[in-house]
Amino acid sequence: MPRTTTAWSLAPEPHDSPAAAVLWRAYYTEVSDRWYLLHEGHVTDPDELAREVAADTGEYLAPPGGVLLVARYEGEPVGTAGVRLMDAATAELKRVFLLKEARGRGGAALLVAAAEDAARTLGAERIVLDTRGDLVEARALYSRLGYEESAPHNTEEYADHWFTKKLT
Repeated sequence: MPRTTTAWSLAPEPHDSPAAAVLWRAYYTEVSDRWYLLHEGHVTDPDELAREVAADTGEYLAPPGGVLLVARYEGEPVGTAGVRLMDAATAELKRVFLLKEARGRGGAALLVAAAEDAARTLGAERIVLDTRGDLVEARALYSRLGYEESAPHNTEEYADHWFTKKLT
């Protein structure tokens, strides 16, 4: 399952590793701040941020039903993508994220491809995800990689776009 290019390497890592924890906080900070700035004109309250980051431990990305991949660029951890089984045939793509300084180098497509491989290894025949309307870059990435908008598969509070892709 590990993937490596000249500068990039991607490999499974425990959902609670130090690198995963730093990247989860960076991911949550960016998407939360983006929502608050758009809708309320301020960044996320630091106490709320700490509570929300701590509340989502990512245990659903642990084996045997899940996996978290950490992307490294020139050895430094810069991104994540996770999958978790929702049922025997369906995996959910979670926490696809690259630090700003690592974007534009092809890492997002590598992360999603590695996550799709991980989902297949878990037995999934399709993969689903949710995202928000303001995350236009994410929606463009998923469309470019063959994901199609679909009916909602969950009732996540902030989700307003759902995608699916056949893996077989």
